[in-house]
Amino acid sequence: MDEEVLTTLKILIIGESGVGKSSILVRFTEDNFDPDQTLTIGVDFKTKKLTVDDNTVKLAIWDTAGQERFRTLTPSYYRDAQGAILVYDVTNYSTFAKLETWLNELETYSTKANIVKMIVGNKIDKENREVNREEAMKFARRHQTLYIEASAKTRDGVQCAFEELVHKIIQTPGLWESFALNGNFQVDNKDHPSDSSSCYCSLT
Repeated sequence: MDEEVLTTLKILIIGESGVGKSSILVRFTEDNFDPDQTLTIGVDFKTKKLTVDDNTVKLAIWDTAGQERFRTLTPSYYRDAQGAILVYDVTNYSTFAKLETWLNELETYSTKANIVKMIVGNKIDKENREVNREEAMKFARRHQTLYIEASAKTRDGVQCAFEELVHKIIQTPGLWESFALNGNFQVDNKDHPSDSSSCYCSLT
């Protein structure tokens, strides 16, 4: 029932083409994985309810094409987003190097100064890794973002990524309350333990 939903949060998934943004979205929303997932043209959009700390929120998740030719979408795409997941492929260093560009774009177009950012290193099921965990965690700390490693293929870390992001958004004063109705909700301040080796949260 909609009355039980605390608020609707707009979440973006951004990053280079082919890093697995759509695969992460489909794994999270439908618990499916298609190895032949087609590249997103323009913007894909899915919703899913998630309960974190006894608060149920509705996530409106926007997945964008990483290709340059769709960059004209950016201003409206970023508007009013409370959270952003920046995805790179741990087996492709150039996708990690491009995170700086995506963070700058987020900075430029985001209408919320305190938007919660999370970096997700995808495809940890693969052998030929090019980005080591320590370097990625260091980058995440430097840019004050959450960090999690995941595999859309094996499910590892995917649910955890969205839960941690929502947990942090709910804990960020002023980021979402104006979107909530009534305002009778409980915000639980307990810290989340990192309960799996692939789930690491670099912000306290």
